[in-house]
Amino acid sequence: MTIQEEIRELCRQKNAVILAHYYQRPEIQDVADIIGDSLALAQQAQMTQADIIVMCGVHFMAETAAILCPTRKVLIPDATAGCSLADSCQAADLKRWKEEHPEYKVVSYVNTSAAVKALTDIVVTSSNALKIVRRLPKEDKILFGPDQNLGRYIMEETGREMELWNGCCHVHSRFSAEKLQALRQQYPNAPVLAHPECKKDILDQANVVGSTAALLNFVKGHAEYKQFIICTEPGILYEMRKSCPDVELIAEENRCEYMRQVTLEKLRDCLRDETPVVRVEPELAEKAVLPIKKMLEWS
Repeated sequence: MTIQEEIRELCRQKNAVILAHYYQRPEIQDVADIIGDSLALAQQAQMTQADIIVMCGVHFMAETAAILCPTRKVLIPDATAGCSLADSCQAADLKRWKEEHPEYKVVSYVNTSAAVKALTDIVVTSSNALKIVRRLPKEDKILFGPDQNLGRYIMEETGREMELWNGCCHVHSRFSAEKLQALRQQYPNAPVLAHPECKKDILDQANVVGSTAALLNFVKGHAEYKQFIICTEPGILYEMRKSCPDVELIAEENRCEYMRQVTLEKLRDCLRDETPVVRVEPELAEKAVLPIKKMLEWS
């Protein structure tokens, strides 16, 4: 029996579902039940009837699933798989920021801890951030965190003034405007697709700005292009190539090492031993679930 067959058999025996982010290793995506971006994974976690949810991603994603599904056992194959963006915003620091701006609403990116979500009025993902901010009353003053690049993009697109947390994704911040300019000259007919966590000098050169799911859908929906320049974590290229095998995808190899921590061996052992379990204290979960559910309702 292959390790992939072991994993699928364990899922059958234990009534478990495997959720995997687009940035996971190809072999993890292949063995998963559901692949998606942060919004899709949150939605699928909420809808599942499985007894066990295995989140192949980083810790905040498993925490979000645990908050949304308190009666399910939520596992993560590697509990040390963190997120530099989530780590950049600690709950104690956000609490002080809120106290300095008592009349402001807090809009937090999903890439945050449960403790930060508990201090938040509404959560957003890159898929729904524009929609949600546009829906907030014009008179609302907004504190947005922790990704300043996404926050700046939202401000430019919506015209809303927001106070921005000084945080960023270490992967998306590595994209080079000079390298992108050179790629555009080398591939003049290839549209540039960029994630809004990229810096402004990248987004200014992009033809399309969107979440991983949005960028995937653009590639799938535009057969008139034979080449695409992709500015996001290259894990998404695997699904793009599966969906559109005849197109050429050009990308910088800015990989997230945390996403790569999940392996087939860790996934199998996680299912077999039903550990590590991701738990959120009930009192904290009761507060954190409110802005997440508000986001899902508004999506």
